[in-house]
Amino acid sequence: MDRPRSRLATLDALRGLSVLAMIHQHVSIWLWRGPDPGLTNFDYPGLVALNVAVVIGAPLFFALSGVGTAMLARDANRPGLDSQLLRRGMVLLGFGLLVNLVTPSWFSWGSFFALHLMGLSIALAPLWRRLSDRGLLLLVAAILFATPFVQAWLELPAELTNSEMRDVDQPGGVLRLALAASQYSMLPWAATFLAGMWAGRMIDAGRLRPLVVAGMALVAVGALGHLAVVLTAAADPQVLWRAFNIKVGWFPAPISIVMLLLGPVLWVLAAAVRREQRRPLANDNMLVTIGRMSLSVFIIHAPLFRELSRPVGIWSALDPITTLAVVAGFTGLCLWLSRRWARVDYRWGAEWWLRRLTDVRASGR
Repeated sequence: MDRPRSRLATLDALRGLSVLAMIHQHVSIWLWRGPDPGLTNFDYPGLVALNVAVVIGAPLFFALSGVGTAMLARDANRPGLDSQLLRRGMVLLGFGLLVNLVTPSWFSWGSFFALHLMGLSIALAPLWRRLSDRGLLLLVAAILFATPFVQAWLELPAELTNSEMRDVDQPGGVLRLALAASQYSMLPWAATFLAGMWAGRMIDAGRLRPLVVAGMALVAVGALGHLAVVLTAAADPQVLWRAFNIKVGWFPAPISIVMLLLGPVLWVLAAAVRREQRRPLANDNMLVTIGRMSLSVFIIHAPLFRELSRPVGIWSALDPITTLAVVAGFTGLCLWLSRRWARVDYRWGAEWWLRRLTDVRASGR
């Protein structure tokens, strides 16, 4: 199998799809007024289908960050590599703090969300990159294994509320949130980034079959673990229940959900790279261009739709059709803008600043 090019346009397209998936899920929840009297969420199949279809968005986004980090670090002896990775992670953490501060209805200054997870994971990449392929997989397994025990040790409730996931006044403060008690804490979600790093190495070596096999193993363990919960009638707060109970709410995330999502993520990566080898995407494909501005889109969506929707009166106020129309309109605007912004290399956007502050090549990740 031919060695992949230094940058695969298909991976950028997946970044675009993943960030749009997360935004669609958020916006539909934030703007929709909820079920009418006597109805439930399932009486609105369009919104339900949209939210089900995009659940893979977050783990795919995190895994792609790991893929990009692995490819950036492919030249292990390059001078300044560790410094570059550290600075790149710190800039992303800074972006995360910025989102915290401009979205006070959702986050406190110490909240730990998607950008914080990726930022800290990349800042620690000087450690991760020195692990062998097997070492990375063992670390993924160790994180998944440790997660329910840490959740039990912290006495996390079965469902974390938004107030609890932003509370820096509990014992442990910010460290508690970053470890296991916020939206996308290191446990268990760092497993998706590290699995992405491993997948990036496999992709760079032209080996796609291991991604398929690993995905099958993850799905099998996640499904069998949930079956064990059902058969043993394990109940909250038992460790088995914390690990494998499948629930609608993700927070705190059981590892079953992470595995059942991460498995398909690896399959998607393998399928996308295989397609790229056969029929590469053009650099001006709209999914590719929006993928290359995905960080900017992600940063702006929270203050735009969660904060500004309140003074204009559309927060939790729209009917399903109008909600879907707003989602579709924002998607179309982003796609249109991405083609035009690409002509000036996304100047002044988050990606542009990330490159300038970390000395990443304009065509880098």
